[in-house]
Amino acid sequence: MYKEGKIYLGTSVQGEYLDLKRANRHGLITGATGTGKTVTLQILAEGFSRAGVPVFCADIKGDLSGLYARGEKRDFLTKRAQDIGFADKYDYTSFPTVFWDLFGEQGHPIRTTVSEMGPLLLARLMDLNPTQEGVLNIAFKIADDEGLLLLDMKDLRALLVNLAERAAEISAEYGNVSKASIGTIQRQLLVLEEQGGDMFFGEPALDIMEIMRTNRKGEGLISILAADKLMGAPRLYATFLLWLLSELFEELPEVGDPEKPRLVFFFDEAHLLFDEAPKALIEKVEQVVKLIRSKGVGVYFVTQNPLDVPDSILSQLGNRIQHALRAYTPKEQKAVKVAANTFRPNPEFDAYDVIMQLGVGEALVSVLESKGVPTMVQKTLIRPPSSRLGPLSKSEREKAISNSPVFGLYDKAKDRESAYEILKQRAEKKAELEEEQRQAEEREREEKGRMKHSRTGYRDEYGYRDDRPTRRARRQSTRRRSNRQSVVETAMKSVARSIATSLGKALVRGILGSLKGGR
Repeated sequence: MYKEGKIYLGTSVQGEYLDLKRANRHGLITGATGTGKTVTLQILAEGFSRAGVPVFCADIKGDLSGLYARGEKRDFLTKRAQDIGFADKYDYTSFPTVFWDLFGEQGHPIRTTVSEMGPLLLARLMDLNPTQEGVLNIAFKIADDEGLLLLDMKDLRALLVNLAERAAEISAEYGNVSKASIGTIQRQLLVLEEQGGDMFFGEPALDIMEIMRTNRKGEGLISILAADKLMGAPRLYATFLLWLLSELFEELPEVGDPEKPRLVFFFDEAHLLFDEAPKALIEKVEQVVKLIRSKGVGVYFVTQNPLDVPDSILSQLGNRIQHALRAYTPKEQKAVKVAANTFRPNPEFDAYDVIMQLGVGEALVSVLESKGVPTMVQKTLIRPPSSRLGPLSKSEREKAISNSPVFGLYDKAKDRESAYEILKQRAEKKAELEEEQRQAEEREREEKGRMKHSRTGYRDEYGYRDDRPTRRARRQSTRRRSNRQSVVETAMKSVARSIATSLGKALVRGILGSLKGGR
């Protein structure tokens, strides 16, 4: 049943295959809870790995961890293999797998820096309104212009404090920066920290090439993000995956239409990406999905309802696997109609009726043919997986982590000099100069007092006392004032001076605000 250049999905009236050459045209896997979406994702990951294509996916329930272990013989799996004529080819095997976890508990820690995340995604993460997002954009603009690296959350906090102190100066050059907006952003940072965001931001930051590995056998590495705990902070989950997608878009070169994808990216619980997302963000996501195909990356959205995905993005998903939907309400009936209407019709059956009658492990399948035309929709029995059906034990996961090709690279956090340290040094230097100025003024007052007392008793020709300073004293006083102004100017210039000269040219940002250069 295996074919060169194709992934076997299951059997309808014929074998159903996903053409690797069209796999970067993206896809959609939908269906109600418990209808088999996770198993479909598992067999797709297996197929891509066999073909030498790396895979990245989030594991919401822990079941996908079974890809690491060899499958176990079970009666219902054997029966499915026989029913679809796959028994003679069906084998049990494991697949090369690396586990990641934003919290560092069930996999290698996965981090990025605040600078790399960028203001657009960070504003989405903190649920800022347009005014607050504007202030955050100004903060990043100043950080980029002045070469201030924002690596972790304390860097961003330090920058916001600095902005509040320089509000008048900054507002004149960059636009209005209100202390109220800065205060709101600071409060949202605390909320984000409580959700675990402080563990996500920092170094060493993930090198995007780590998820694009193959092993010695030429099998694609399957990177699995532990997302069961992460789902407690759904906005963090969605924003992280969107950041990862934007990193791939910015980092990878154009390759056109390769014989097989360079990477396949599964976006599970896709509705979290679009829930309450502003129109501007959805437009940028649409642009990334449209253009990342030419980078050799296939994006597959996994969700319960096709209505979860905006039409502008839904239209770009060429490969479709639709599991059962139930239609008890008008909204659910609409979802079934939308799903049915996205398929190329099959005169043998009504897709609308079949979607509601599908059993577990059955799906309507339509994929792109060699000319990029979708195949006629077919009712398909999905093939059984070769890897384990179900999660790993804790000890098995720990063994997988310790044997990982990235073991030791990301497990220990680093904290190099960045915006927090630099702004702290600036503040200390400013305070030191202000203290020197205060002491100089104090000495001047004391000297002036001594001069006044030293002239007591001197009277002019009319008998009046002359307390005016001598010409020499006036010259000395003028020089002191001139020196004092120089100290003040030095302090102000020290605060305002860019350190970009020591870090290179200003940082450049891409379509979703992530860094394109100067890292």
